Amino acid sequence: MKYRRNKRQRGISFIGLLFVVGVIACLGVLAAQVFPTLVEYQAILKAAQKSSAGGTVAEVRQIFERAAAIDDFNSINSKDLDVTKNGDKVVVKFAYNKEIHMFGPAFLLLKYSGQSK
Repeated sequence: MKYRRNKRQRGISFIGLLFVVGVIACLGVLAAQVFPTLVEYQAILKAAQKSSAGGTVAEVRQIFERAAAIDDFNSINSKDLDVTKNGDKVVVKFAYNKEIHMFGPAFLLLKYSGQSK
């Protein structure tokens, strides 16, 4: 009777599994911290779109402040807007930074900028 050699088992070890789960957990925590800043950016972009309907700089800033109060964001205010005119259209531009503390002295810096269409 011949002995059949068992093929060596393949797969991930327990330590490897713990490492993979740890990496996925860290990425999940980071994504959970970044997601609210993306939602806030979308709200700011929507407010800039609305405020470009104003005719003067004062009207644009007032419309933006009302939209900021409704959507409840405070990363940027109406004084940070760059209001220009391109032909007959009002263009509202903005840019701001958002820092997310990761661990110890490490921070994640997100730079957001946008403009109305």
